Amino acid sequence: MSVLRCRALSRSFGALKAVSEVDLVVEPGARHALIGPNGAGKSTLFKLVTGTMRPDTGHVELAGQDVTTLSEVKRCRLGMSQTLQHSSLFASMTALETVELAVQRHEKGRIAFLPRKQPVVGERAGKLLADVGLIRRREVPVPSLSHGERKQLEVALALACRPSLLLLDEPAAGLSPAERARLVELLGGLPSEITVLFVEHDLDLVFALADAVTVLHLGRVLLSGPPAQVRASDAVREAYLGSSRREELWA
Repeated sequence: MSVLRCRALSRSFGALKAVSEVDLVVEPGARHALIGPNGAGKSTLFKLVTGTMRPDTGHVELAGQDVTTLSEVKRCRLGMSQTLQHSSLFASMTALETVELAVQRHEKGRIAFLPRKQPVVGERAGKLLADVGLIRRREVPVPSLSHGERKQLEVALALACRPSLLLLDEPAAGLSPAERARLVELLGGLPSEITVLFVEHDLDLVFALADAVTVLHLGRVLLSGPPAQVRASDAVREAYLGSSRREELWA
């Protein structure tokens, strides 16, 4: 059974069809990239999947269950977790305190604001920070973390929900080459029981990480398949460049 299945999803804004009859299947354990030129409909499709926006028509299924009308919170409880393109972290907390709050919210269903008195919460938060490479930065206030470290922290927060499907919206945005390399290592090292769907403009990162790629163009699926098939597609190159100049896109 697929982890995520979108059936004929459509969403319009007035006369603009941002997403039109999109079918998408994400298999268990996949590292599935969603790419396309600017205006392709990636952000809108991502919002339809996460529940921040409702489709005009079509359905979203998570592990076989129709979640089209469910909220983000309810989708999270069913195993869907996400990071956002723009950071929304608590500036008044340390990295550890931030993750502890996320663990409390998921494990306890509430926030107690005394996380250090809950050893189980602290232990799990510490493990999550270790998993994303931030254990030595656990006592650092969030504003003092680098941009790349804040991205790592956001992954830890998403993992606190014990997701079966992790959704990442442009995870490499604003990262240096070294930070991108760490991100690829981090995401590539996630356990296979966590399926990853990510929207990304950095094609080097896409082809370093993804084992499946879906290309959107003008709100529709242009191609979906393994990275080698996407690389070899003249239609994909033309969608990005308006020509078939392979060396300019895949250099």
